[in-house]
Amino acid sequence: MQNDWVENFNGLRRLPEDVKALLRSGSVVVRAPKGTCIFASGQTADNLLLLLEGTVKVTQKSESGREVFLYRVHAGESCVLTTACMLAFEDYSAEGTAETDVKAVAIPRATFDDLVGKSPVFREFVFAAYSRRITDLFTLIDDIVFQRMDVRLASRLLELADTRQTVRATHVVLASELGTAREVISRILSEFQRRGWIEQLRGEVKLLDPDGLEHLARASGTHRA
Repeated sequence: MQNDWVENFNGLRRLPEDVKALLRSGSVVVRAPKGTCIFASGQTADNLLLLLEGTVKVTQKSESGREVFLYRVHAGESCVLTTACMLAFEDYSAEGTAETDVKAVAIPRATFDDLVGKSPVFREFVFAAYSRRITDLFTLIDDIVFQRMDVRLASRLLELADTRQTVRATHVVLASELGTAREVISRILSEFQRRGWIEQLRGEVKLLDPDGLEHLARASGTHRA
């Protein structure tokens, strides 16, 4: 994987072979088990992480102590907050946690700065990923400000469901995902269950009628595949 990981990222495949070699030699493949704090608020961003396997959840705590979900980093993606912090020489203002066992490439600041300065293709890769995630964050802000919570919850359940149409998350976790109170999530889930859309089990939610949830989510245009 150390020799092949560059090919996992579309934007890096176009790099000249000498730049690919520099990127490989100046980086290291790292692993972290589920639950590991990848970065924390106030910590210095020393490495750009490109995710090879697993997911990392990025959250921020409000002044009241409530945890608010920002976004997920999936395999084949980089973390926009890390990119921003490295470009601006700022410390992290949020926390990233491994939701699963993860494998990633760590590109140290020296290598990152060198390639951003000398390689137009690498620079395009960095800023294209940054631009996509910023657009996602503006969409998140729009959802929080303008969309009803039942619509947002329906959309999030569809996003989180596995191949067996099961969401393994407590009411507290879902509340954190959507930046609201557990009681609000519990009330809406009870309504979804009354409609026959879901079944609530211990620590998970079974989607019985994904089409019903999809209709609610698409009616307000929030569900994005």
